[in-house]
Amino acid sequence: MELSWMEFVIIALATFRFTHLIVFDKITNFLRKPFQMIREEEMSSGEVFEFVSPRGKGIRRFIGELLSCYWCSGLWVAILFALLFWWVPTIMWPIFIVLAIAGVASFLEALLKG
Repeated sequence: MELSWMEFVIIALATFRFTHLIVFDKITNFLRKPFQMIREEEMSSGEVFEFVSPRGKGIRRFIGELLSCYWCSGLWVAILFALLFWWVPTIMWPIFIVLAIAGVASFLEALLKG
């Protein structure tokens, strides 16, 4: 099955938004918490930095490392989304559209804040 350019863009934006959701967004902290330790450190300038490190060993550590790496998570989300698009397009297409719209909205928000 071949992707049109529009399908590619929508799936790419959906991949971006979903990856950001699982790696960075506060709303999904509860998913990351069992797999990651977060240490905050205040710098002399008053700025607070968060340092993330994986917890445990084995699969728990692997998931912790995966969830702390945007590039790694993005690759697996892209693979998952491509497979789901080909296996169950009718179910996934509306989800991709919503995530893509949210992705574009986050770009616009970043532009307005920047």
